[in-house]
Amino acid sequence: MERQDIKICSIPSIIWGKESDKVYIHVHGKMSRKEFAEDFAATAETKGYQTLSFDLPEHGERSENYEYRCDIWNGVKDLKLIAGYAFKRWKAVCLYSSSLGAFFSLHAYKKLPIKKCLFQSPIVDMEHLVRKMMAQFSVTEEELREKGEVSNPIDPLRWDYYQFVKENPITEWNIPTAILCGGKDWFQSEDVMQRFSKTFGCDLTVAPGSEHAFMGDGDGEIVHDWYLKNI
Repeated sequence: MERQDIKICSIPSIIWGKESDKVYIHVHGKMSRKEFAEDFAATAETKGYQTLSFDLPEHGERSENYEYRCDIWNGVKDLKLIAGYAFKRWKAVCLYSSSLGAFFSLHAYKKLPIKKCLFQSPIVDMEHLVRKMMAQFSVTEEELREKGEVSNPIDPLRWDYYQFVKENPITEWNIPTAILCGGKDWFQSEDVMQRFSKTFGCDLTVAPGSEHAFMGDGDGEIVHDWYLKNI
């Protein structure tokens, strides 16, 4: 499919699809990159949308810039730059975000006139996840406060990050939203997803046998069918 490689305020980005006045901002999750938007973009194009994907900090073409970390502050900053570009170029802007990208989006885009949103395996309660990781790796609040940062096989635990998520829970999200999550998602329990969806009136789809990454047998079809229904 057609693609245009560009940079938005030095952020490596791709515009996918034929010219349109409608676009999806595509925000990937951890361990991904902008090129992984291609399958989504191909489906979106059949519905008349272009797709704008980009590399989060420490991902894709930005993976060697270790000084600019992929955290809530840099993530929100970058997402706002991307949105600024999108709203100047397209008449209608929609959103697709997955995993950590969804967490950034919830903070960066809550006040923007986005037409609709698709969340795949979103992190909607980061405090829940941080506490779960602390328990998993036997890290106490006192230890985290004293050390400031504690490494683990998933992602470093940071005291400043933990304080942010405790002080900034998601209390506002008025964009019409469809959510796809796995019933076996370790990062966010089904109860967390049900509670968020009920609070903000989201259309929740739970795939009982799927995990967070949706990379198991049959998961590709589940995701594609969800795209077709909701884009």
